[in-house]
Amino acid sequence: MTATDSLDRAAGLEALFRAQQRRLWGLAYRLTGSAEDADDVVQESFVRLVAQPPESPVAELGPWLKRVATNLGIDALRRRRRREYAGPWLPSPVDTSAAEWLDAQPSESPDPEARYGVVESVTFAFLLALEVLGPRQRAVLLLRDVLGYSARETADLIGASEGNVRVLHARARTALAEYDANRCIPTPALQARHRGALDLFLGCLLTQDMRGLEALLAESIHTVTDAAGEYTALATPMAGRARVARFYLAAALQRRGPGTHIEVRLVNGLPAALITLEQPVRRQAPRTLLQCELDSDGQIRVVRTVLAPRKLAALPPA
Repeated sequence: MTATDSLDRAAGLEALFRAQQRRLWGLAYRLTGSAEDADDVVQESFVRLVAQPPESPVAELGPWLKRVATNLGIDALRRRRRREYAGPWLPSPVDTSAAEWLDAQPSESPDPEARYGVVESVTFAFLLALEVLGPRQRAVLLLRDVLGYSARETADLIGASEGNVRVLHARARTALAEYDANRCIPTPALQARHRGALDLFLGCLLTQDMRGLEALLAESIHTVTDAAGEYTALATPMAGRARVARFYLAAALQRRGPGTHIEVRLVNGLPAALITLEQPVRRQAPRTLLQCELDSDGQIRVVRTVLAPRKLAALPPA
C-alpha cells in the first residue's frame, strides 16, 4: 500500500468513525444500560479497527464494527453484573431531546414483527425490564425486536447459530411478558401527562403539601434511589403512599434555598427534573435526577432518582 493509499484509508476510517459513532453508542447503551460502558465499547471498537483493520474496503466495514460493538457490549454487561454495587441500580440517564441519542443502526430491511420503538427502548422501564435477561438474550431481543434484524443477521452479529438465536429470542420474549402487559411507550401525549404530573409533584414538594402529594401517588407507589453508595440515599426501595410522600417532603425541605435549581428535561424518553445544589451539605448529592412513571389511572406508581455522579455525567449542565 502506497503512502497515498494509507492516507486515503486513514481518512476513510475517520469518516467511518464519525458516521458510526453515535449509532454504535446507541446500541451499546441499550445493551449495558450504562453511558460510561457505552463510551468504552465505542472507543474499544475503533481501537480494534485501527489496530487490526480488516482487509475489506472502508465502505464495507460497518457490519464488522456492529459485530465487534455488539460482542463488546455483551462482555461489558457481564462485567457490570459481576461487580458489587452499593444499593439499587438504575440505568444512566441520557438526554433524549436530541434525536441522535436514539439512533441505534436499525436493519436495512427491518422485520415487521419487531415490537419496540427506538424511543421506548431507552426508557427506564424498558431498560430495567431487560435486567431479567442474560447478556446474549438481551442482545438478541434488542437486535430482533428493537432494531428489526432477522434471525440470520442476528446470528452473524453475536456469533451463534440461527437456531440458537431463535431459542434465545423466544425465551427473552417470554421473560418480558410482564413488561409487555404494562408497556411504557413515550408518545407525545404520554410525555405531556408525565410532565403535568411531574410539575404537580414538584409543586407539592416546594409548598410542603402532604395532602396534595398523596393524591398524586398511587397506593402501590414505590421509589428507588441510585447513589452508588456515595451520598445519603435509600439503601433499598421504599413502598407505600404515606411513607414515600413523607420521604420526599423531608428531602425537599433539606434542599430548600436560593442555591437550589430545578430544570425539567426530556430524559430517557420522559420528562425528568434535574435538581442542582450550589452548596450541598454533609452527604447531600450536588445533582439529582428525578423521574416519575404513571399508572393507567394517571397516578404516579414509581419515582426513580439518580444521585450517582458518574451516571449523571452523561447529562451536562444547562
